[in-house]
Amino acid sequence: MRRRVCGRPRSSANCASTLDGSQPAHSLAKIFTFGVGLTAFIAGFVKFAVLPNNETFAGFGVTLGLVLVPLGALAAQSRQGTMFGVMSAFFVALVAPANQMTYDTAQFYNSTVAIVAGLGSALLAMLLLPPLSPTVRVRRTLAFTLRDLRGLAAGRTPQLAADWEARVYHHLSRLSTQIEPSQLARLAATFSIGTEIIRLRRIARRFDLGSDLDSALNAVARGNTRKAIQSLAQIDHRLAARSGVGPDAIVGLRARGSIRVISETLVQHLVYFDGEPE
Repeated sequence: MRRRVCGRPRSSANCASTLDGSQPAHSLAKIFTFGVGLTAFIAGFVKFAVLPNNETFAGFGVTLGLVLVPLGALAAQSRQGTMFGVMSAFFVALVAPANQMTYDTAQFYNSTVAIVAGLGSALLAMLLLPPLSPTVRVRRTLAFTLRDLRGLAAGRTPQLAADWEARVYHHLSRLSTQIEPSQLARLAATFSIGTEIIRLRRIARRFDLGSDLDSALNAVARGNTRKAIQSLAQIDHRLAARSGVGPDAIVGLRARGSIRVISETLVQHLVYFDGEPE
């Protein structure tokens, strides 16, 4: 099971945690239901058989630690980390530790039955609906990625390379192994264009190309690929007309390289980038 999709602290908010979208909802519902059902037995034993015989704070802490520490370790290391994470969270909720403990069996049974029945009902509802086929999942993932790219081009999403990388990797983690090479190429093309757009936005300030670049990127955001290629070609001509040596010349070459990458990638996948996200 995938733990993280990026390794940079500033993009940790976009990284997938243990409970991420890489697993189908049906599988997660089964894990939740089984984990809570098992936790109910453990919590009942601890609350009514162990805690009443430990009136000191030390005994209370040791009792909870004997359950929570192994669950936490298993949640961090085990392949079934999702289930153990659920168990650790619901164990505390079911035991309901307090300064003045109350051992009301009726209240415990009512809350336990309500939680398990609620999760079981959700699982039953999901089982009545068939999961999406791999083909549909791939098509939807490509549509989501294209929508993110257009949001990036329009300036509606964070303009950090690490955030963009995390978004694409998160979409990639949702794909099945049955993805076709052409579909994988489209996803890689979207990632490449987004990366170059972020780089071009930084360089544009140096050469006063903000308005021209905005015109080209707005065309990308609207799905007008031909207009975007024409606008990028005009920017490339302006950069080529600049003469000189030194840092500006090097940065100008980098900008022209990014323009070429974006233009050639748009041409190669013209139908995809001109299409409408679902």
